Amino acid sequence: MPKKTPTKSKSSEKNIDFEKTMQELEKLVERMEQGDLTLEQSLKDFERGVELTRHAQSALREAEQKVQLLMKSTGQDQLVDFEEDTDT
Repeated sequence: MPKKTPTKSKSSEKNIDFEKTMQELEKLVERMEQGDLTLEQSLKDFERGVELTRHAQSALREAEQKVQLLMKSTGQDQLVDFEEDTDT
């Protein structure tokens, strides 16, 4: 009987997917900032960038919803805004 390989959880796959999305977006931005692309390639890259941005925003919204659910399950109904420590 063959060994079963452990499968990644969906949340870890989405996290990796988010990281890959951000890396690809950064590469697109760098390439477009160089200014060496044709207009056609620039438009193609821009379109891909919009697609990647939408994917990243969706992943962030989903993560925020999960955090809110976790907060509610611990008795905290609202998220508080993050304030950076300015004493450093």
